[in-house]
Amino acid sequence: MSIKELIDPNNSVLIFIDHQPQMSFGVANIDRQQLKNNTVALAKAGKIFNVPTIFTSVETESFSGYIWPELLAVHPEITPIERTSMNSWEDEKFVSAVKATGRKKLIIAALWTEVCLTFPALMALNEGFEVYAVTDASGGTSVDAHERAIDRIVQAGAVPVTWQQVLLEYQRDWARKESYDAVMALVREHSGAYGMGVDYAYTMVHKAPQR
Repeated sequence: MSIKELIDPNNSVLIFIDHQPQMSFGVANIDRQQLKNNTVALAKAGKIFNVPTIFTSVETESFSGYIWPELLAVHPEITPIERTSMNSWEDEKFVSAVKATGRKKLIIAALWTEVCLTFPALMALNEGFEVYAVTDASGGTSVDAHERAIDRIVQAGAVPVTWQQVLLEYQRDWARKESYDAVMALVREHSGAYGMGVDYAYTMVHKAPQR
């Protein structure tokens, strides 16, 4: 397997690290409502394609608060892995959960980029995993902090991606009808201008009824 190969629902796992209120308060590189939109959309993309998904949180009741309810609602069946370590890869339960998926392509979104994304990304790369950092579903304490952290992990071999890129790489072919409607519904809900364009095409070009 190689970073030159496309990601697909059968070779990747989605990992969400510390999307919690206290961590969100410190995010300064991206509008926080946009961050939430992108993160929830990424989780929904994974659900459409049945991609294994891991939630992990840090010091929930003593500091960080519970993971965003909108994110948990996408996968109510998943119990988040609770940690004390800033670095998920230093938590045995988390690493065991990742390895149990049997997947080598780790698609990671995290708060904060410079800590909770960077630390496990570097260690996972060192153990032979491929890391795909979802830059628009991760946030740092400043623009500089976020960008330098992405620079650091890219130099180490990680691949920066965006949530919508992941979605479309999973779909890949519009003839894949079993997921087409769900993908379009997700785009209309979360993809901003792209979703508006889909609305326009449905109603004005294909004469679908307004909803």
